[in-house]
Amino acid sequence: MRKDQRSMKEESKKMQSPCLEEVSQGCLHGCCPSPFLNQHEPQTKASKPRNSSAACRRDFASKTTSSIFPNTQFINHESLPSMQDSFTEFTKAYPQYSDTYRVDQIRSREYYHLSFSDHTCLDYLGIGLFSYSQLQKQECPKYRIASSSFPVPPESPPPVLDIPFFGVSYKPGNLKTQLLHGGVASEFESVIRKRIMSFLNVSENDYSMVFTANKTSAFKLVAESYPFQSNRKLLTVYDYESEAIEAMSNSSEKNGAKVMSAEFSWPRLRLQSSKLRNMLVSKEKKKKKKKRRGLFVFPLHSRMTGARYPYLWMSIAEENGWHVLIDSCALGPKDMDSFGLSLFRPDFLICSFYKVFGENPSGFACLFAKKSTIPVLEISSTSGIIGLIPPQKLFRAVTESPGTDTEVENLASQSGRIEKGKTTYEIQHAEIVEKLKGIEMSEVSESDKSIEMECRGLDEVDSLGLVTISSRARCLINWLVSALLKLQHPNTNGTPLVRIYGPKVKFDRGPAIAFNVFDWKGEKIEPVLVQKLADRSNISLSYGFLHHIWFADKYQEEKEKVIERRNNEADGNKGKDKSGMGIAVVTAALGFLANFQDIYKLWAFIAQFLDADFVEKERWSVAKLARRSKNIGAQFTLSYDCFGYT
Repeated sequence: MRKDQRSMKEESKKMQSPCLEEVSQGCLHGCCPSPFLNQHEPQTKASKPRNSSAACRRDFASKTTSSIFPNTQFINHESLPSMQDSFTEFTKAYPQYSDTYRVDQIRSREYYHLSFSDHTCLDYLGIGLFSYSQLQKQECPKYRIASSSFPVPPESPPPVLDIPFFGVSYKPGNLKTQLLHGGVASEFESVIRKRIMSFLNVSENDYSMVFTANKTSAFKLVAESYPFQSNRKLLTVYDYESEAIEAMSNSSEKNGAKVMSAEFSWPRLRLQSSKLRNMLVSKEKKKKKKKRRGLFVFPLHSRMTGARYPYLWMSIAEENGWHVLIDSCALGPKDMDSFGLSLFRPDFLICSFYKVFGENPSGFACLFAKKSTIPVLEISSTSGIIGLIPPQKLFRAVTESPGTDTEVENLASQSGRIEKGKTTYEIQHAEIVEKLKGIEMSEVSESDKSIEMECRGLDEVDSLGLVTISSRARCLINWLVSALLKLQHPNTNGTPLVRIYGPKVKFDRGPAIAFNVFDWKGEKIEPVLVQKLADRSNISLSYGFLHHIWFADKYQEEKEKVIERRNNEADGNKGKDKSGMGIAVVTAALGFLANFQDIYKLWAFIAQFLDADFVEKERWSVAKLARRSKNIGAQFTLSYDCFGYT
């Protein structure tokens, strides 16, 4: 079976473009000598007068357009410039990128698994708590990093013990009580709580916080506790379909809320400012005591299109009697520094964290509530609040107990694998959750007084700062946008391969992009198919659904061509005219660890669609692999039965 899988991988590689082959062979991570990495070290150079911020913003788009493959269209994936040549031109266009070399050092030292796996992760949202190197066994000195100034990762992946950084246990009770009085919590949980509040610059004097199982749980908790019977409205600002917002809307409607949504103008998907203002501003005459109108949910920027929204909307909402919930889940890891909680304090704030970038996307969400707002909430029987369990509690049996293999399995966390001697235990997530539900938080509260949990992922982001992280992301995402727009089908009078939704090249855009790929006939290739083909090239993408799109009269003909109905119409919303209408898209999000190799690899992959037969070749390859796997499975089952196993 392994031999067949190996041959199929080799077959797939043969079908890759030369550019993708170069990416897989090249190295920008520091694990081998590389001219790319050397260019990141800032050289001593004469100081230049800095332009004003306003001037930089004005010039950024025009400079990008004139510097990235000017007057060039690529009609063949084999005609793309090499990664080396592209990187050279990239650094000429964005000389400030070299000032972010410390990100490459952190990636090389702490996340070297990305180099070994040659995996491009463009589907992570939220903030990473820990680094991959923290999984490394401390008792393996031969794998330790050699240099602190510019570390070189080991020649092969070191063995790691997949002990989780924490486990979770669901807490009973309701949101209001938990926010007002807290509950029994371990010393470990308190340490994590303080570290997160410090990272986000949230004051414990002003806000209370609870951990929730995920983002959806956090939004649903607010919806089921908010007094929609008196504050009747829920107003959201999302250009994409969100499971969390859908759960919130459904719960709010059951509690008597009138659900409203902002709209976005085609074709650039700009926020319809006049309509949003009309929904926010009260038409009633000013009174001495304003009556609360409802809950305004504001995401700061779109996690799909990268569109950023002015913070002014929060002030307008508050001035007109709205409670404000800020969704910061899609923000960059230091974007909260620009938010300014000292100037504007929302009533609720939701953010999400995952464990390790490129390795473990599981984690939790944090729900903050302003202490002066908590009394407004109603008592409700909701679930989703969790407590954090330290790894020592979960794995006591591994180090202290002479228990059986079954006992060890039952204590394992959702990280999935424990190595004990030469035995590996594969753990099912559902079984673990059931076990963790049985652990009372009181059992953990007495735990370790001396816990020192190092959130190295947060520490690294703090050391880099907002300017470095945002500058790097700005260079990478705008190069990617420009490069994708340079791909054009041959012999079609300029039919573009890619359509980008939302902002194009822009100084203030976020590090996310929503796009679709079209064949030479102008027909859209299904986003799910693009995502699956990207997986085969070791690129992780996402797909989503843009909605609440408003078309002016002059775009009505175009509307008929681009708008579509969501496939999953089993949600009972068929009676609503606008429900389920929108555009399915492919999405990519750049984390702070993204580098030029990542975006070039995506560009080279998308360029393969310029080959009119690319999709059919890949489908044939997948079908061939499926048939081969099916035959191997049948042979294995036959052998298994012949030996008398049941």
